[in-house]
Amino acid sequence: MVPSPLQHSSARVLEFDHLCDLLGAYVSSPLGKARVAQLEPSLDRAWINQQQQLADESRRFYSAGGRFEFTGLFDAHNLLAKARIPGATLEIEQIRDLVLLVDKSSEWREMALHPPDAVKPHWIGMLALTQQIADFTLLLRHFRNKIQPDGTLDDRASAELTRIRRDVEKQKRAIQESLRGYLRRLAEGGAVQDELVTIRGERFVIPVKTEQRKRVNGVVHGASSSGQTMFIEPLETIEQNNDLVRLLEEEQAEIRRILQEMTERLGEHSEAIATAANVMAEVELQIGKARFAVDYDCVRPEITEDFTELRAARHPLLERNLKAKGGKVVPLSLEMDANHRQLIISGPNTGGKTVGLKTLGLLALMAQAGVPVPATSARLPVFDSVLADIGDYQSIEQNLSTFSAHVTNIDFISRTATAHSLVLLDELGSATDPEEGAALAVAIADHFRRSGALSIISTHHTSLKVYAANTPGVLNAAVGFDENTLQPTYELRLGVPGASAGINIAQRLGLNRQITDAARERLTTQTQDVSKFLDRLHSQLRDLESERQAAQKREQDLAREQKRLEAEGQQEQRQKVREFERKMESLIKDFEYQAREAINAVQDRAAAQKLSKQAEQRIAKLRREFKEQFDAGVVAHKTGADQGDPNARPHEVKHISEGDTVKLKSLGRTAVIKRKLDENTFEVEIGNMKMKIPRHDVAEVFSPSGGVGKSAAVNPVAAARARGISVTLKEDSSAPTELNVIGRNVDEATSAVEKFIDRAFLAGLTRVRIVHGSGMGILRKALRQYLQKHPHVATVAEPQQNEGGAGATVVELRE
Repeated sequence: MVPSPLQHSSARVLEFDHLCDLLGAYVSSPLGKARVAQLEPSLDRAWINQQQQLADESRRFYSAGGRFEFTGLFDAHNLLAKARIPGATLEIEQIRDLVLLVDKSSEWREMALHPPDAVKPHWIGMLALTQQIADFTLLLRHFRNKIQPDGTLDDRASAELTRIRRDVEKQKRAIQESLRGYLRRLAEGGAVQDELVTIRGERFVIPVKTEQRKRVNGVVHGASSSGQTMFIEPLETIEQNNDLVRLLEEEQAEIRRILQEMTERLGEHSEAIATAANVMAEVELQIGKARFAVDYDCVRPEITEDFTELRAARHPLLERNLKAKGGKVVPLSLEMDANHRQLIISGPNTGGKTVGLKTLGLLALMAQAGVPVPATSARLPVFDSVLADIGDYQSIEQNLSTFSAHVTNIDFISRTATAHSLVLLDELGSATDPEEGAALAVAIADHFRRSGALSIISTHHTSLKVYAANTPGVLNAAVGFDENTLQPTYELRLGVPGASAGINIAQRLGLNRQITDAARERLTTQTQDVSKFLDRLHSQLRDLESERQAAQKREQDLAREQKRLEAEGQQEQRQKVREFERKMESLIKDFEYQAREAINAVQDRAAAQKLSKQAEQRIAKLRREFKEQFDAGVVAHKTGADQGDPNARPHEVKHISEGDTVKLKSLGRTAVIKRKLDENTFEVEIGNMKMKIPRHDVAEVFSPSGGVGKSAAVNPVAAARARGISVTLKEDSSAPTELNVIGRNVDEATSAVEKFIDRAFLAGLTRVRIVHGSGMGILRKALRQYLQKHPHVATVAEPQQNEGGAGATVVELRE
């Protein structure tokens, strides 16, 4: 879609063409440069927003590392038009360039359809733009391996071309062999100039000395520049050369046929190729904008209805020039709303008033051309025209003085501007009598105020400063000046007028000191007072600005400190939660262990009948105790009462020493404490296995002598009795007194023996036998080591030979 252009733009004065030149340095192909040259500000809001969106997405792509080489893109309009003509044939170089354009488009299409992950959520406009490119896979496959990079047809372009070129090479070798034989015969008589075969007019010939011409029968095809050598085609190779010429003609005919076929194929896809070329031009333009935006730290401007705001705006051309010299632009900030449509800028010469006008005007044009603007933030309306009277329009040819040129230009602007226009007037009322110029300047300013146009006016006239101070909707502004250094600061301050400081500026520029002193003496008292007042005002403003910046820095420091404290508080809270979770996990594991022991104690049906009532009472009591411990743990943790108090965790065993036999909650097996790693971590041994355990995994402790520690009961029955449950053990005649584990591995056998010993103990048996076989003794050794540490076992012995000998083990159980 072609955007609607501005009604009138002072683009030349605002250097929009130079901006396009700058932007053109960020594109590489002729197609991209042509698209940049076509850039124009638009009135179409939808188009402006779309262009800014595409530029923003492209910047994200570029910042995420996305790169693409656009070299080779060109305007294919004329070639595609020719390709559509029936029977037309494009040159091989033209076909190659079109195929390269198609290939580049396909390459971008593949990349854009699969952008970097960081870009995908925002890749909307560029994706829609890229989807206009057709899938050229079949077309490119047709041209694959047919055209060489140097613009010649590959032998594989067709089967017929392959055959013809093979025959051509064969014929050339045959002719060369014939001529070399002929040369050898002539060389013996000294008739040839050199023993080499050369080509004249696509026919193989031999060089013969002019004086030996008659010795060679053949056709003369020319002579050397010195006349000493004749190039002759011998009669015996004329027919061979004729055959070669015929083959070469066949080759050219086949090439023309192939090129015509290729042209026809491209003509069939001409519309799709033209669309792809147009898309690629737009893509390169957007990537160019992205690169420009990164280099000049630009932002996407927000398009508003009537609100204008620029923060830290910079003129890109001025910034480029200063960068080259190691300088830096002083940024510009201003704000204009619907109630304030006119700004009067005053201040010293060379202070930046004109640059401020040009910056606003150029950034407005850039925004409406879809180009990001160099600023930290920008909000701009859509202007129907940008009208500027800046600079010296004096023209001898048109008989215009400086003043008359300004008046002519302002007259045009006054007749053109609307309520939606931007008007920029520099040094209004200058180049004529100061009093009349001031009156004229006020009248012109008031005209544009009443028209509703957004107008920015620079001046040195005090009358305009007074007008701005007394007229609703008009703001004063000043460019800064440091009276100590006599240097402009280039900062724009809204709300106050500025002093012109013409004498000071003249002094800084080197004007004779006697002249500047004399000028000061001629100033009226009122003028001096006004000048001093403005100087004091700006000095106070600078102090206030310094204080504001200091306050802002303190506020930022306080915000950072607040965030740091909040982060520390959150971290402390997370640590408390993790500690609480560890405490609760320990409680839960203890409850699980006690419940499992209770269940194991009543696994046998006979024992279950005897202990069912006691078991139910025990489990109910365990539930009550767990709930009490859980609630106490919650309260203690919340209040911090359990911090550093080991007695606040009664479910944990307090006294554990090296050499103690303990039972583990997690495994339900006994282990030996081998080493104390720290206050709450131990290294234990279970059979041949060593492992680390926390304190809360210990359910009960047995002293090395086999006695029960204070912190735990010896067995489930003792534990039940310790909790007030009456348990009576009676002999159970149905309980087995012997267990056979032959054929099982150590873990399986150990598990079976553990259950067998517990059942025998609950049944009141005093002696049992375990049959494990002799074998290599591994199972026997492991079981006996386990039984020696079992809390229910009193003694472990090897029986007599008639009872199994080394293949069995007799176990005496505790009372």
